[in-house]
Amino acid sequence: MSTRRQRPPLRLPAWTATLYGKSAVFITVMCCLLAALLGILVHVLVGRQTEARARSAALDELDRAVTTYVAGEPLDRNAAVNPPDLPAPLREMAVQHQQRGTELADHDGRPMMWATAPADGGKVLAVHLDYSGQAAALRGLDQAIIGSSAAAIGVTLVVGLVAVSRVTRRLHRTAQVARRISTGDLDARVNDPRTERPGHAQDEAAAVATALDAMAATLQAKLHSEQRFTADVSHELRTPLAGLHAAAELLPPGRPTDMVCDRIRTMRRLTEDLLEISRLDAQVEQADLDVHQLGPLAERAVRAAGTTTEVHVVRDARVETDRRRLERVLGNLVANAHKHGRPPVVVTVDGPVITVRDHGDGYPTYLLDQGPQRFRSQSGNSGGKKTGHGLGLTIAVGQAHVLDVTLDFSNAPDGGAVATLRLPTEL
Repeated sequence: MSTRRQRPPLRLPAWTATLYGKSAVFITVMCCLLAALLGILVHVLVGRQTEARARSAALDELDRAVTTYVAGEPLDRNAAVNPPDLPAPLREMAVQHQQRGTELADHDGRPMMWATAPADGGKVLAVHLDYSGQAAALRGLDQAIIGSSAAAIGVTLVVGLVAVSRVTRRLHRTAQVARRISTGDLDARVNDPRTERPGHAQDEAAAVATALDAMAATLQAKLHSEQRFTADVSHELRTPLAGLHAAAELLPPGRPTDMVCDRIRTMRRLTEDLLEISRLDAQVEQADLDVHQLGPLAERAVRAAGTTTEVHVVRDARVETDRRRLERVLGNLVANAHKHGRPPVVVTVDGPVITVRDHGDGYPTYLLDQGPQRFRSQSGNSGGKKTGHGLGLTIAVGQAHVLDVTLDFSNAPDGGAVATLRLPTEL
């Protein structure tokens, strides 16, 4: 049994979805419709007037031919009795109905205006006037209408697209600023010139630009306030934590003292992480770039993490990076893999690409869709209990941004979380 292949759906070109393309199609279609309507009206009116004048002239000529025929004088060459090529409707009207009539028909391959009148003995007196001049004039009029319509459509299309392009350029500018804001550049503003003239009428593009600038300013103010608050709290916590650590060392050895010291170390690490995040958010960090061998650097970062991690160097590479920051990123990725995944944890160096993989349940859906979020952590590998504060991956992403490298998160098809770090090679 043969199966019928289904045709792919018809897709319009991409430009038809843009405002510029839609405006071009709309202007062209409307101009063509308007030109066709006006052209038809002009053609019909002029044609009727021309044909009416020709009929009137043919009837006048018929009156003269009737007078000549009654007087028994010779007829003009454009008049005849019972001509063989007389249109049948006119012959029937004159013979059977005894009425005069006119009709536009061909004679020897040329358009003629016929006029007939009944004569004695069932005969028909007919005259014909050449209509070629009037037909040529109508054809010339049609050509002039088509030419002027094409010119008018072209001029209207150009003027319309120029006007639309001014709006689309402003909208593209607004979209570019919105993308810059989404990447963290909260200083980006549209600054549409029309928004600086409140006395003038504001169009929709100016309204969108004003709303985006206001949103960016509000978001920037709130983010700076949050950054200052985080930095101030973290800084103020360092002094009492240092005193608390010193006091804990004076306690007698034992399980309670070990628990207190462990909690104090956790609080100190959290405080340092918050300070680091506040510096990353403020975008004041600068990378100290130098050229390093990536394989030994990855091995040193894994050893510093103090975990049992496999390091595979498939292909080494020389990269330009900040060794301390890159070790910080790798250390956080490895620590996260051990904390939330399952062994074995494998670090693979393949040229300028480093992958950190565990064999646990993989990254949660929210992290793959939205990226790491501070103070939101996936479940650990011990009974679904949440561990950590969700700051490790956040710091890794921030430091990767400072290093201008790409950090991607994904899940392996056969299970496990995979973090991929792509570094620029040495120039």
